[in-house]
Amino acid sequence: MSQVKDKSNVVETEERLQIVRLASDRQKRQSTKANAGRDVAIGLSKTPKSLPPQYFYDDRGSELFEQICSLPEYYPTRTEAEILRQYAGEIAGIIGKCELVELGSGSSTKTRLLLEAFLDGGHSLLYVPVDVSGKILEESARKLGADYPSLQVRGLVGTYEEALTQMQPSPWPSRTVVFLGSSLGNFAPEQCDRFFEQMTTVLEPGDYFLLGIDLQKPKDIMEAAYNDSQGTTAEFNLNMLAHLNWRFGGNFDLSLFYHQAIYNESKSRIEMHLHCKQTHTVYLESLDFKVEFSKGESILTEISRKFNVETMQQYLEARGLKLVRAFTDPQQWFGLLLCQV
Repeated sequence: MSQVKDKSNVVETEERLQIVRLASDRQKRQSTKANAGRDVAIGLSKTPKSLPPQYFYDDRGSELFEQICSLPEYYPTRTEAEILRQYAGEIAGIIGKCELVELGSGSSTKTRLLLEAFLDGGHSLLYVPVDVSGKILEESARKLGADYPSLQVRGLVGTYEEALTQMQPSPWPSRTVVFLGSSLGNFAPEQCDRFFEQMTTVLEPGDYFLLGIDLQKPKDIMEAAYNDSQGTTAEFNLNMLAHLNWRFGGNFDLSLFYHQAIYNESKSRIEMHLHCKQTHTVYLESLDFKVEFSKGESILTEISRKFNVETMQQYLEARGLKLVRAFTDPQQWFGLLLCQV
């Protein structure tokens, strides 16, 4: 089970439900003071400009992403849920009793299909959701505790890196790391390599890794998923600037930017941009950082790479993760890959 040395970070709710904040308020203040906004300044100083996707996820950003997952154009969530609905029992039967760690758990909506399959199959389970939004994680953990009386939940508030670096060997028969939603697609290739270097350190021989990947499909379907008719994805993208204003004392005028997502065929990825409508200057007070924007200039805020099952299988097996079974939907729009160390 994951442990932290600072006991004051453990919020005890009841015997089978805990919320652990991986960095204390003091540690966060020290880290923030030393490094706050360095990645923002670096990204906005580049040509073309970019921002780290982590700044999507303040509490408002997390709420908007949950709304995106329910949009009619946004096929990944419902397609992955359909796969889980059909195959969760088989997945639980293969894995058996385990500690189930989910990276980027959010509201754990889809994960309920997996949790129910384990519990219905009579498998004991410790669920370890990891998310940067403490508010959403605590709310979802309490709901899970209320809905599944036999489920143990130990929520970890923090980044993937914080969670993976602080995990100790599990006392359970096996550990399964779950990474759903094709979140891996948000990593550039070099970031992907670093993620697997970290992730595989917490898995022992016989442990499992369940990965969701968005597969190649017609361009118009993919672009529509990130340019929804209700404008929720646009609001999500623009909220990053509002987050920077709040966090670093910035004066971004959101009305001077607009959202667009395009599919880059040469790199097999969706790219989300914020385009500047007119030339102006932005100042981030707490960073003492000024940046000039030209009319028509854009900020790259996110990438979402699209994959091929066979190519991903080769990539995973080169990192010691042998494919046990690949699950897809009838249209082969999305894939779930169950691997074992």
